[in-house]
Amino acid sequence: MTLPTSDAFSLSHDPTRPPYHLSLRPTSPNIPFVSSGPRMTQTYVPPRKTVKSRRSMSNGHAPTPHKSPTKQASRTELTRHTSRKSSIASATKATAASTPPIDWEIPRKILHSSIGFFTLYLYLSHGSPGRVVIALSAGLAVVLPADILRLNWPSFARVYEKCLGFLMRESEKKTTNGVIWYLVGVIWVLALYPLDIAVVSILILSWADTAASTIGRLWGRLTPPLPRRLPILPLPLAPRKSVAGFIAGSLTGAVTAAGFWGLLGSLGNIYPIWTFEQGVASGSGTSSFGGWLGLGLISIVSGLVSGVAEALDLGSLDDNLTLPIISGGCLWGFFECLKFFS
Repeated sequence: MTLPTSDAFSLSHDPTRPPYHLSLRPTSPNIPFVSSGPRMTQTYVPPRKTVKSRRSMSNGHAPTPHKSPTKQASRTELTRHTSRKSSIASATKATAASTPPIDWEIPRKILHSSIGFFTLYLYLSHGSPGRVVIALSAGLAVVLPADILRLNWPSFARVYEKCLGFLMRESEKKTTNGVIWYLVGVIWVLALYPLDIAVVSILILSWADTAASTIGRLWGRLTPPLPRRLPILPLPLAPRKSVAGFIAGSLTGAVTAAGFWGLLGSLGNIYPIWTFEQGVASGSGTSSFGGWLGLGLISIVSGLVSGVAEALDLGSLDDNLTLPIISGGCLWGFFECLKFFS
C-alpha cells in the first residue's frame, strides 16, 4: 500500500528508499491476529470437559457406595440398639437428677429425742440406774469394736454404712461415730451424778440439743452468729452457732428443768435434791429456796447452762459427750451453792 503524496509523511520521503508497505500479517506465527474490522472472525475454543467430583453438588457429601442389603440391615439394627441404650441411660440420669436425695436428719433427730422419753419412763417406773448402766455398757461394748472395724477396713465400712449409714452424718463417716460419745456421756452421768440431776442432764442432751440444732438450721441465718467468747466468762463459743439456736436451747433447757423438778421430780424412787415444798435441804437439816422463787432460779440457771454447754467450742470433743457432763456438773454445783447459802 502506497501513501498519497499529500500525506504529511511525504514531506520527508526519500525516493531512493523502497516504498513502505503496511502488512496485516502478524509477525509472530504463534499469536493469531484478530482484526477489528466488520468481518471479525473468532476462533472456536471447545469447552473444557469437567470431571465430576465424587462429592455431590447438592449436599456436599460423597455418594454412598452400593451396599449389600444384609450389611445395611445389620448396621441399621446396631444403630437402633445403640440409640436405645443411650436414650435409656439419659432417662435414668434425668430421673436420678430430678429425684432429691433423702434427708435423714429428721429421723436422726427423732431418735435423738426419743432417748429423753425413754429416760423419763425408766425414772417414773422406778427403774434401777445400775441396770441401765450395765445395759448401756453392753451396747457400748458392741458399738465400739464395730466402729473400729469400720474405720480400718473399707469392706466392713461399706456393709456398715449400707445398713446403718442413714443414722450417720457425712462428717461422721470418717471419724468416730457420735453414738459412742452419746453412750459414754449417759453412762458417765448415771454412774456419778445424783439420779435427778443425771436425768435432767440426759433430757437436756436429748431435747435442748435437738431444739438448738433444729431452730438454728431453720432460722439461724436470720440472726447473727454467737461471739467467739462469752462477755463475762472467757469460754470459747463455736462461731458456727447462731443466736436463734442458742435461744432455742436455753428455753428448752429452762422448760425441761422447771417441768421435771416442778412436777415429776418427787415421783421417782429417790428423794430429789430439790422439791417445790421444801426447796433444797442443807446439811444442818434446814431447807430454803423452795416454791416459785427456787423453781424460777433453777429454770434460769438450767436454761443458761443448757445454752452455753451446747454452744461451747471444745475442739474435737463431741457435744454428745460434753453436753450432759457439763450441764449436769454445773447443775450439781448450783444446788451445792444453794445448800451452802441456806
